[in-house]
Amino acid sequence: MSFRGDAHKLYMKLNKVYKHDKPLGQVRELLEIEEIRAFYQTIETATLKLIYYRMTKEKQGSGIIPIFVTSIPWFFFLFSKQLQEFLFKEGSFLFLLFGIFYMVTLTISVIVHFRENAWAAVHIEIIQDIVDERGKQNT
Repeated sequence: MSFRGDAHKLYMKLNKVYKHDKPLGQVRELLEIEEIRAFYQTIETATLKLIYYRMTKEKQGSGIIPIFVTSIPWFFFLFSKQLQEFLFKEGSFLFLLFGIFYMVTLTISVIVHFRENAWAAVHIEIIQDIVDERGKQNT
């Protein structure tokens, strides 16, 4: 198990495949990227630029998850007295259940948000590379 992140895990996987004399291009993660790239190569440059702008907007926008992460605690703060009365009415079991539910939801939301940002960055890079390649071919 490695806590070095996805980039290091990919390196380890590629290294293992390479040592077994298998083609690196057949690794699932690389095939996935190649499939995305092949799709974008079929689209005309003007449309690709529009897609690029939209992807950049998505990547730069805050999105619903960060708003959720920051607004829910304030919502709970506004109703803290009523919330405490409700959660502690039956002892601390409801509070514990609420706390676990909130932390799990928060954790999943943050993970999803960062994965979405990472995929937006991949799409942006692929589109930008294709547009740049086409620009060099036309000059």
